[in-house]
This record gives sequence, C-alpha cells and structure tokens, in this order.
Amino acid sequence: MAEPPGAGTSRTSFLGEVKDAVSLRATLLVIGVVALQLLFIASYVGALHNPKPRDVAFGVVAPGVTAEQTVARLKQLPGSPLDPRAVPDAASARKQILNRDIDGALVIDSRGIKDTLLVATGGGTVLATTLETITATLERAEQRTVRVVDVAPASAQDFDGLSSFYLVVGWCVGGYLCASILAISTGARPANPRRAVIRLVVMALVAIAGGLGGAVIVGPVLGALPGSVPAFWGLGALITFAVGAATLALQGVFGVVGIGLAILLVVIAGNPSAGGAFPLPLLPPFWNAIGPALPPGAGTWVARSIAYFKGNAVTGPLLVLSAWALAGILVTLLAATLRRKHEDLLDRPGSTEPTAAVGG
Repeated sequence: MAEPPGAGTSRTSFLGEVKDAVSLRATLLVIGVVALQLLFIASYVGALHNPKPRDVAFGVVAPGVTAEQTVARLKQLPGSPLDPRAVPDAASARKQILNRDIDGALVIDSRGIKDTLLVATGGGTVLATTLETITATLERAEQRTVRVVDVAPASAQDFDGLSSFYLVVGWCVGGYLCASILAISTGARPANPRRAVIRLVVMALVAIAGGLGGAVIVGPVLGALPGSVPAFWGLGALITFAVGAATLALQGVFGVVGIGLAILLVVIAGNPSAGGAFPLPLLPPFWNAIGPALPPGAGTWVARSIAYFKGNAVTGPLLVLSAWALAGILVTLLAATLRRKHEDLLDRPGSTEPTAAVGG
C-alpha cells in the first residue's frame, strides 16, 4: 500500500526530533541520576543498617589499681566498642563529658557494689542507651549494679536527640536549593565575576534569613531545642551559606552537573555520616571518618554543643564550615573570571570559534 504524500518526510522529522531529544548530554545526565539514586541507597543503608559502637571515648573513675584493671578489661571487649581511659574523679568525668572529650564514664564505688554511669543523651540518645547496655552487661558479670546519671540530658521535646540534625539538614537543603534555583533561572555558570558576586550576595541574604527562621522555629516556636537563639542563628547562616557557596562553586566549574555533585556531597555522603540518627561512634569506619569534614556532620556537632554542652568543642567544626564557605567563594569567583577571560578571547578579531551562549 502506497504511503500518503509527505509520510516519509514526517517520519524522518519525527525520528530527528527523537534523536535530538535523546542526545548524548541528556543520556549522560540520566545515567548520572541513576548513579545518584543507587549511591543514595548504598550510602544510607550502608551507614545505618547495622550500627555498632566502635572506640567510644569512655572514662573510668576508680582507685589506682582498680582503674587500670577496669580499663584493661574494657579494652579487651570483642569488637572494641569502647576506647577507655582513666579519669581522676567524678567531677573531672562530668567536665570531660560536657567538654565533649568523652561520651560517658563509669564511676566505680570502691566501698560497695553500686556504680554510677555518666552519660549525655544530648549527644545522642542511642549512644547513651548503648553505653547503658554495655555497662549493665559488664556489671552483672561482676555481680554489681549500676545507676545512670544523665549529665547533659536531651530536651523532653527533642525525641532521640534528633532535632539538631533535622535543623541542620533543613539549613543544608536551603543552601543547595537556593544555589540550584539561581542556576536554573539564570544559567549554571555566572557570565562574569560581577554576576558571581551578585549570586554570592543573594546566597548570603538567604542564609541570614534562613538561619534566623530555623533558630526561631526550633527555639521559641516549638521549644524543641534549648540554647541561644543568636548562636543558632549564626550557625544556621554559616551552614546555609557554606553549602550554597559550595554548590555555586561546583556549578561554576561543572555547569548543571554541579548540582548533582552538591547532592552527592551534602545529601548522599553528608547526611548519613552526620551523626544524626546514630552518633559517629556507632557508624561504620568510612562514614565515621568523612562525617566531621562535611557540612551536615560539622553542623550537627555544633548544634548539639549549643543546645546541650554550653557551646563547648565547636572550634574545629566551625573551621570546617568556614572552609567550605571560603572555598565556595573563591572557586565561584575564579571560575567566573576564567570564563569571562575565555569569552573575551573568543570575541577578539580573527577568532574562529563562536562565542558560547552566556548565562546570568
């Protein structure tokens, strides 16, 4: 049967449109999405499916010989759940817990059989419960008993000590979403340094607003976290800007693929290793190692310190967040400068290459 006039042309046109739609670039982006999906599953399940304590910093308070014997016995526990060390007295143990040098301590009663376990549920309820389980098992074997004292208790409105983590996740989401919207609306790569500066200023304003909003919500509005609202505000602004600036930098270097790389770093690698659902000592070695170097982990540590540990032990994590922010600024500006110079070269007389389309 003869084809109607123009049918062959229509079929050719349709196939051409399909070929254009399924371009190499689109194919690679789809493959990238599938890869992120699988990495998401592997990272979250890998980090959280089987939490086990490993080298939990743990103090032992007891008379000289007893302390040495107890430390030696704890070091020999299968799987090395504890990293024990002798502490002079109960007051020192409390201070070290509040300074976040140790996660718990066993105070042995040399005159009786009832010892005391010091924990801090503000640092993670799951970790405190784990220490209780380990200690109770050991005490029963020695025909002793133990009472638990919470040195830095989590708020009654902060179930399992998770509010700090979710607060930080919200700030991180705000950071990379704002940067992504700027890319979608005006082009992944800023056209020149001036526009890069504009994006960074917008990001800073969003960070200030988001930091304040998050601090007010978890504090005065919901009462989920104790602690200073200004301190949370500053932390939230720093986290949001650090993640946003890093995302802008990745976009400036890699274009729209930079959004996927930001998700890889912050969501896929950062969230399960942040010590939120399970504190760092309960995570497998890989996630335990990378968590403190990524914004969600550094932010969660500082948020918990503000809420429950009198703002102690925050210098290192704040430096991590500041490094992300500074690196994001420098790379964003450098990428825009190099892009501008490259396009100026293409615009010179005698250039044989067409000038690329410029995004805002």
